[in-house]
Amino acid sequence: MVQLPKVNSLGFFEIRLESIGGLGANLAGKMLAEAGVVGAGLNGVSFSSYGSEKKGSAVKAHIRFCDLNTHIRDTSPVERPHVVGVFHEALAKTVNVTSGISEDSTVLVNSARTPEELRELLKLKGGTIAVIDATSIALKEKNRVNMAMLGALFRLCPFLDTETMKGVIEKSLGKKYPQAVQSAITTFERGYNEVKFMHFELPEGEVMPEYVRSDISPLGYETQPMGGSIVNPGNSFLKNLSISRSGMIPAYENESCINCAQCDTVCPDQCFVWEERLDRKGRSQMFLLGIDYQYCKGCLKCVGACPTSALSIIREQEGYADSHTVHHTFDLVSQL
Repeated sequence: MVQLPKVNSLGFFEIRLESIGGLGANLAGKMLAEAGVVGAGLNGVSFSSYGSEKKGSAVKAHIRFCDLNTHIRDTSPVERPHVVGVFHEALAKTVNVTSGISEDSTVLVNSARTPEELRELLKLKGGTIAVIDATSIALKEKNRVNMAMLGALFRLCPFLDTETMKGVIEKSLGKKYPQAVQSAITTFERGYNEVKFMHFELPEGEVMPEYVRSDISPLGYETQPMGGSIVNPGNSFLKNLSISRSGMIPAYENESCINCAQCDTVCPDQCFVWEERLDRKGRSQMFLLGIDYQYCKGCLKCVGACPTSALSIIREQEGYADSHTVHHTFDLVSQL
């Protein structure tokens, strides 16, 4: 039996995966736990928490390991993780992905940024940041992000055996998707080999922030506004769907557009911005100005519907959406 590198007061080594639906975090957690139980001879458990089962919704997967003499009677959420795996860096915009970490914790992020840039993005005071561009690896190997993330997680958990994991991959995918087994193993190996680390010391006098549960409302009987008013605006205008994108986005080329509105017809989130003006014959017509990427979740239905080359699929690069977005203009609200 292997020795766990560190455990909490209950004897658990804990991992939390922060993701969105469609990236495979739930399956990754199950496979990770199976590899620890079968290959490392540990007690282990994996469970997930999520809302509606749809692409883009927030997902948390929780994994606990302990030695065979310790019983697992706890299936509460992992609040003080030793390792956090962030499957989509944009999650940090809306979810406190680093909640509860200590200065000894490691945060693995799927990103093309440097560890220093991620430290600023995550507002991390101390700890170790591991970076793997899992999206690029998955696109290159024609596989899924979760396999690359699993490879990186195995690098962070040296008590787990990579050969056992390859057997788990073959067992999990072999029956239904035999053609995907080899690419999944290649993606896993690249994730293991290409992950990079950097440790940041906690500044003198600083302390790590306390864990904040996301499922408890800040409004209670003592803090509820008068009359029970809901003060948190929740209309679709204020939503940001960019965290739902998983690597690819539509790019708009105005010169090739014939303003047929086929893209707008199939778009589920009204991303396209239009303006009414006169055409060359003096007739009133709607002209497409561009895409408001705040509402674009990367479903790419618009590209399939476009009859010209006005819309194409590109790999999303840092800053592209911000520099190319065309904001909706609404008469009755102000743009934030």
